Amino acid sequence: MEQRNLGKTGLSIYPIALGASALGGGVFGDVDELDAVRTVHLALDLGVQLIDVSPFYGATRAEAVLGKALRDVPRDRYILATKVGRYGDEDFEFSAERARRSVEESLRRLGVDYVDLIQAHDVEYGDLHQIETETIPALHDIVREGKARFVGVTGYPLKALSALARLTEVDTVLSYNHYSLNDTTLLSALPEFQAKNLGIINAAPLSQGLLNDSGTPSWHPAPADIKALCADTARFVRARGSSLSKLAIQFSIQNPAIATTLIGTAIPAELERNMRWADEPIDEELLHAVQQRLAPVKDITWTTGRPENN
Repeated sequence: MEQRNLGKTGLSIYPIALGASALGGGVFGDVDELDAVRTVHLALDLGVQLIDVSPFYGATRAEAVLGKALRDVPRDRYILATKVGRYGDEDFEFSAERARRSVEESLRRLGVDYVDLIQAHDVEYGDLHQIETETIPALHDIVREGKARFVGVTGYPLKALSALARLTEVDTVLSYNHYSLNDTTLLSALPEFQAKNLGIINAAPLSQGLLNDSGTPSWHPAPADIKALCADTARFVRARGSSLSKLAIQFSIQNPAIATTLIGTAIPAELERNMRWADEPIDEELLHAVQQRLAPVKDITWTTGRPENN
């Protein structure tokens, strides 16, 4: 696959990136640390450059495991992104002081002197005015200190991401669940993001499990009718000898305006399979049939974080 520009950063990256949340275990299930390390090495060997992590994932375990995996890897072989602001299910702190401390802690766990991208994490859970006037300026200070290269924001509600893209100087936006088979609402925000030459990162091409072949996890926030229709669609695709997960991954990487899509795993065989799927041509007839089946729930979203940020 062709390399794509990550906005105004000057970085050219592969359309698939490694989401390192799974390295932390937790809702993603038990993780074998040796497998997790092998997954990181395999991703790099297969051409993946960007690895995205956060102190929130596995309560810092994902960063620690990733640090072990990268210990003997030359620093110029990967592009590393982490985050500040979210530290637990209900633990959010977007102050400048906490952001600075968080970066220092992440650098120690990751075993590096700098990250390429430092992001405000799940901004909808914070006060957007504080993130605008305190968090983002603190992240720019961290860039000036040489501990990061670029600044980004991440979150679910496109309203919050768009507001911060207008009000602040950031280099990237990371949106999840909004460019997948059941939800392409990210397309509505692309012109605004592109006008500022922002690097657009898509995450959760399987809609956090809605489009899994094995079914949606119990913790998923989607309404019951969406879960039921996605499960029925997975059965429909299986009956035709294919995989809904495969189709979802292939679909998610097709838009050249989206620099890269994060796909999370800590299992080498799963990563290898995902990369193989990405290289195969998409079944256009099956894609059309699936899009028709999912049309009743297309672009239905839900509220996360503070209501005023949605």
